[in-house]
Amino acid sequence: MHPVPKLFEKESYRWYNHETDSNYWYEEALAALNKRVKTKINKNVAKNIIIYLGDGMSIPTLFAARTYKGQLDGKFGEEDELYWETFPYTGLSKTWCIDGQVPDSACTSTAYMTGVKSKLKTIGINGNVIRGDCKSQNNKKNHVDSILKLAQDKNKSIGIVTTTRVTHASPAGGYAHIANRHWESDKDIISDDIDSNECMDIAKQLITQYPGNEFKVILGGGRKKFLPDDIKDEEDINGERLDKMNLIEMWKDDKKKRSDKYLYLWNKTLLMDVINYPENYDYVFGLFHSSHLPYYLETNSKVQPSLEEMTEAAIKILRKNNNGFILFVEGGRIDHAHHGTYATLALDETLELSKAVKVGREITSIEDTLIIVTSDHGHTMSVAGYSDRGKKINGINDAIAIDNLKYTTLNYANGPGYKEPNELGGRYNISEDNIDDVRYQFSSMVPLERETHGGEDVAIFSSGPWSHLFTGTIQQSNIPHFLAYASCLAPKSACDYIE
Repeated sequence: MHPVPKLFEKESYRWYNHETDSNYWYEEALAALNKRVKTKINKNVAKNIIIYLGDGMSIPTLFAARTYKGQLDGKFGEEDELYWETFPYTGLSKTWCIDGQVPDSACTSTAYMTGVKSKLKTIGINGNVIRGDCKSQNNKKNHVDSILKLAQDKNKSIGIVTTTRVTHASPAGGYAHIANRHWESDKDIISDDIDSNECMDIAKQLITQYPGNEFKVILGGGRKKFLPDDIKDEEDINGERLDKMNLIEMWKDDKKKRSDKYLYLWNKTLLMDVINYPENYDYVFGLFHSSHLPYYLETNSKVQPSLEEMTEAAIKILRKNNNGFILFVEGGRIDHAHHGTYATLALDETLELSKAVKVGREITSIEDTLIIVTSDHGHTMSVAGYSDRGKKINGINDAIAIDNLKYTTLNYANGPGYKEPNELGGRYNISEDNIDDVRYQFSSMVPLERETHGGEDVAIFSSGPWSHLFTGTIQQSNIPHFLAYASCLAPKSACDYIE
């Protein structure tokens, strides 16, 4: 709307000259109104679905990330947009779990993947399961099916993409049934003094059990969860499995029986081959790190692919199926950065998710591909004070507190960013801190080793067939039911509407 804005600066006040003109705001509102009036409800069947999850992507994170994006582009920033903010429909999701006001990524994954709210730290099981109890975990009456399984039952292709370990809580909701989210390998179960033969770990479920063993695409991190402790991976790091199972080789053996077009990959070079020649592959299993992928600002871009690149590769494989596909894409390290009160890293990881959403929307059709972008839960980061327009969002605020000291615009209610008082008992002076360090820990009010989640509602953005369903304020567990309706996976569905 203003490609070369003229800037007004006087003392500490800044704005664009055109923003002082009332007509600018009338025209801006008219354009927004026209866009909404002309938006046609799309009631086509959602042949394909892409679920994008920004783990821990709270509403304050959205504001801060869009501002950060604009400032990286040389603008004030507040006026900028994340890609999904151009989508026609927006709603809110209630994130609480049945035994907690503030959720974790396990019970939320169960909610948005299976349509059932459950207990903290449990995945793919209902509230009858006792946390950490193998007997109740193994009772199939307590298992709840994911939207990914429902789609695979209907011969759709399934993929998961994440910047975390592929056995982490969010993606695991699509395929696992586990009484403790931390049981990613048999070693994790044994460390809790439980017989690993009584409970199957998440990695083993992914490779040997339905639906995970038929997923067409699995891309992320976590090699150590799949390899024996006496075998080194491609980067000379030992696995951790104590049962000596090499689940990567087991995956290869299984796919060899299904197709000669399969590929296990561990670096970006191999992934680029998938992007350029998707016709050569039916099954792709990529583990790009022994644990979580590094933050994008700290990654070795020659070895580790970006979330955008993994998403593009996944879509190009999955869309070969004429029956359609469902893809789950997680920007998982937004959450990890917030836990460390690394606000800059959290914002940058949000921008990486925005790039992945953009490529997903651009290489699919809005006529038959439903895309939703949401979060599993919030965090305690807030945007504080009365910073001047265009002030560096991840910097020091202009304001002076009553103790005559400055503070950052972004702060956390709790976490490791707590600053000890000075020798006189006064507040820590941040003025000489290196705020530009991407590992700078933003101030926290309450000292904790890890910052906690927040319990507030999170946003849902949607585009494509039946995206108008994702408006208003809904339970997080409604999400897969709405997806199933849109894609004709539910008993009552969009197909009934068409008929």
